[in-house]
Amino acid sequence: MYSGLLEAGCDEAGRGCLAGPVVAAAVILPEGYSHSELNDSKQLSKKTRERLKNEIIGSAKAWNVAFVDNNAIDELNILRASIKAMHLALDGLTIKPQFILVDGSVFYPYKNIDHKTVVKGDALYCSIAAASVLAKTFRDEYMEKIHAEFPQYGWDKNKGYPTAVHRNAIAKHGITPYHRKSFALINTQTVLDF
Repeated sequence: MYSGLLEAGCDEAGRGCLAGPVVAAAVILPEGYSHSELNDSKQLSKKTRERLKNEIIGSAKAWNVAFVDNNAIDELNILRASIKAMHLALDGLTIKPQFILVDGSVFYPYKNIDHKTVVKGDALYCSIAAASVLAKTFRDEYMEKIHAEFPQYGWDKNKGYPTAVHRNAIAKHGITPYHRKSFALINTQTVLDF
């Protein structure tokens, strides 16, 4: 708990991707909750994230995950879409938090509830780390599902991030309905020979 208040941790996944939604989670953990493996989801193996996902869902006082799709990202911009996803995740909590801890440096006020932004907060606060794990695991599952529709982009492995495989597939096959048109989808940097 933060300052003795009922706290919800918030984080998102997929902000830097070329395709797919941005996904946010909000989690309220029981007072005094801790778990030795809980950390920033990007630092954990897939197997550990999956195990922690079930542990968090089973232990949390309340949790919710929300998706904002690529079309809304193009319309709003990625920062606003990420914050919208966090607000939607908070909307779905069955318990109203008294305080919100947010991973990152920017957040828009939510329903007059005090909040604090914390850069790398997923490595400092259990509630943010738990939200990080849920956002990442739910988003990864979604990207694996839509991979079946467009296997040439390698979303089962890259999850929509700008890997060479993903960028080369865009150059070769064009974009899908899941791509973010407002992002630089093809690497336009050229190599200069001197």
